[in-house]
Amino acid sequence: MITRVAVVPNPPLLVPELVPGSVADTAGVRDAVLEAAAWLAEESEHWLAIGVHDGPRRAVPPSTRSTFAGYGVDVPVALSDEPGGEVEPDAPLPALVAGWLRGQTGATSVHVELVPPGYPPDECIGLGRRLADAAQRSAVPGPGVLLVLGDGSIRHGERAPARPDERAPAFEARVAAALAKADAAALSSIEPELAADMGAMGRAAWQVAAGVLGDDRWVSKLLYSDAPFGVGYHVATWERP
Repeated sequence: MITRVAVVPNPPLLVPELVPGSVADTAGVRDAVLEAAAWLAEESEHWLAIGVHDGPRRAVPPSTRSTFAGYGVDVPVALSDEPGGEVEPDAPLPALVAGWLRGQTGATSVHVELVPPGYPPDECIGLGRRLADAAQRSAVPGPGVLLVLGDGSIRHGERAPARPDERAPAFEARVAAALAKADAAALSSIEPELAADMGAMGRAAWQVAAGVLGDDRWVSKLLYSDAPFGVGYHVATWERP
């Protein structure tokens, strides 16, 4: 059974080596993400993660090794502590961040499921339900945990990497409120078309998480919600009481 869920963004700026001149500027979101990831590791050393990546739905197994070299610095990443493994030079960013967080917090392994940004809401929710069911039947001992990786709108203000959009703040507030309350219905209702207009890649991952939430009650906490570099970043934790 999945007992804890951590929702985090996955920008490369989380990795200090990739932003040597801006480590202090990026500390707020990094600290919140590391806090959420450490909270997951307290519950289980084996993680399941869901992220969004252009391309077909696929899995990145714990045996994968890669690097952030494509983002400017050769920071190695491993999705498990096992020696050897399969080298994927250009692993998707959510897998890289998941592996980096695993290493930072001492977790043993992370298995990453990836969905395309346009994945329909009903399929996202169905996948979340299947992942929850699979975790309940898993032979891995102990509780299950889920790491949800995804960014919000890329259209916030002058620092935005895409053309600013006046709808971005309202969109982000809606997302933050849903994450803060672990509100599966609110997350499920985010329109794919609006999320695409906002450049919010996280929409599909959040809706997979909504499928995991289901109708159950969760204790939730919003650790961070801001758009310091023109992109919406949210960090939330959900736990079964």
